[in-house]
Amino acid sequence: MSSVTLSATPKGNGFQATVTFANGVSISSAEAFPTKSEAISAAALKLLGMPERLEGMDAPDETE
Repeated sequence: MSSVTLSATPKGNGFQATVTFANGVSISSAEAFPTKSEAISAAALKLLGMPERLEGMDAPDETE
């Protein structure tokens, strides 16, 4: 089962957005956002901007 986690971690005076994929790859924002909800929203928008990553989740598992 594939999963994607959107998270917000403290950074400076705000929060950093992070997208983490099931295979351990994570992508974090360079900027900090004032609230956790803004950081998680930014992570979701970043994910939507990478349709190839989402399509890759539907590809057959190469280990099968």
